[in-house]
Amino acid sequence: MPASARPSSTPQTTPSLTAEGYHRGLGKRQMQMISIGGAIGTGLFLGAGSRLQQVGPSLALVYLVCGIFAFLMLRAMGELVMYRPSSGSFVSYAQEFLGPKASYTVGALAFLNWAMTGIGDITAVALYMQFWGTFAAVPQWVFALMALILITTMNMIGVRWFGEMEFWFALIKVGALVSFLVIGSIVLGLRVPVAGHSTGLHLITDNGGLFPHGLLPALVLVQGVIFAYAGIELVGTAAGECEDVKTILPKAISNVIWRIALFYVGTVTLLVLLLPWNAYHAGTSPFVTFFSSLGVPGMDSIMNIVVLTAALSSLNSGLYSTGRVLRALALDGSAPRYLTRMNSKAIPSAAILTTVAIYMVGVVLNYFLPAQIFEIVLNVAAIGILGTWAFIVLCQIKLRQAIKRGIIPATSFPMPGAPFTSWLTLAFFAGVGVLMAFDYPNGTWSICSIPVITLLLIIGWKTFRHTPGHPAVPVPQTVASIALTEDLIEKIKKK
Repeated sequence: MPASARPSSTPQTTPSLTAEGYHRGLGKRQMQMISIGGAIGTGLFLGAGSRLQQVGPSLALVYLVCGIFAFLMLRAMGELVMYRPSSGSFVSYAQEFLGPKASYTVGALAFLNWAMTGIGDITAVALYMQFWGTFAAVPQWVFALMALILITTMNMIGVRWFGEMEFWFALIKVGALVSFLVIGSIVLGLRVPVAGHSTGLHLITDNGGLFPHGLLPALVLVQGVIFAYAGIELVGTAAGECEDVKTILPKAISNVIWRIALFYVGTVTLLVLLLPWNAYHAGTSPFVTFFSSLGVPGMDSIMNIVVLTAALSSLNSGLYSTGRVLRALALDGSAPRYLTRMNSKAIPSAAILTTVAIYMVGVVLNYFLPAQIFEIVLNVAAIGILGTWAFIVLCQIKLRQAIKRGIIPATSFPMPGAPFTSWLTLAFFAGVGVLMAFDYPNGTWSICSIPVITLLLIIGWKTFRHTPGHPAVPVPQTVASIALTEDLIEKIKKK
């Protein structure tokens, strides 16, 4: 049997189950919001203030360039998913197109990314909760633990609960951004003064222009902004548990580009047209700065709820993703066998609880290092993000080469401009890595940690590698197995 249909490790495929044994519990409404939520995070709600302070109005251009390449990566993943939907996601594709070592590496990097990001997320939740004076006396680690318990519970009781929670998290984030865009556009259109400043393009031209600090700071900031889109690939992972992936996924992915244009580029552009760019500061949400300037009471508390939601959303997505990635690694023989175990709800419980154990380390670190833990884990996560995205594009390149040779039929959702855009995207990611090295001290130390991460990967491969409980088969049989399964589902639906 092929890697995508393993009877020795997964339940028998039924109309409600995927070939890996997961429930098809995510509908169109949830998939659309997952795709939106993955593209909107705390990097916009909180981080945009410090970035505007660093580079001024050119931040909108930086978001646009990084957003284009993040979207191209997502299109590469979309082509892979349309070829063969899999809850193992990029781990499964790397196994097929690049081999077991590549599959193990990308899975380990994805796990590293989400494990570190998860620790950062529970830390962020704790910090956001202490914003309100009522909770100032509560230790930081207590809120970190409460957040972890909540998200773990929702992930363990069924994929539909995960999807529902992510739907509402995303809805809150989108609602906050839409409210700003509407109110900000009205203020701009009516020329209402904000904090004593008249609004308009002159706020850019009168304050140093598009690049007030020069071009170099904007180039260096690229390596920071690219990580604002971390999590955008989750829609590809979730597609494996989608009810009608071939109809829903292309629309969900195609809509991401205009969401990036509207929510990132449009929002930043509007911010610098409403107030001088130097009115925004690090540590304060630019939305709070704007609404406070309008004299709106309680806006700081409302935005704190929004960024709190963004952190919980990221934690929710990370736990979901790592559970599927770890189980896919175990099924391919690159992680301990116990990680293949699922509970009665078709949830990879062993893999999820293993991730939770890593997150518990984060709770402990919140006790001992409450001030330093956030920056430490995010810099380690940066390596995982770049590595995961690069492997996704490499898999798409191999898929397209197989299609060109006639080994695999063409998909219905090809990556635009490939293979040129695929290689261009890889070159961009390599450039981001170079820029990281020049971002002293955090980025420099992150790049310097690559040899250590490589050594740990080698040790992990030697320690955990085992023979999977299924024979290897050529790619064409994998395609046929998926096609037969889908035909069976369609026949059952018609009856």
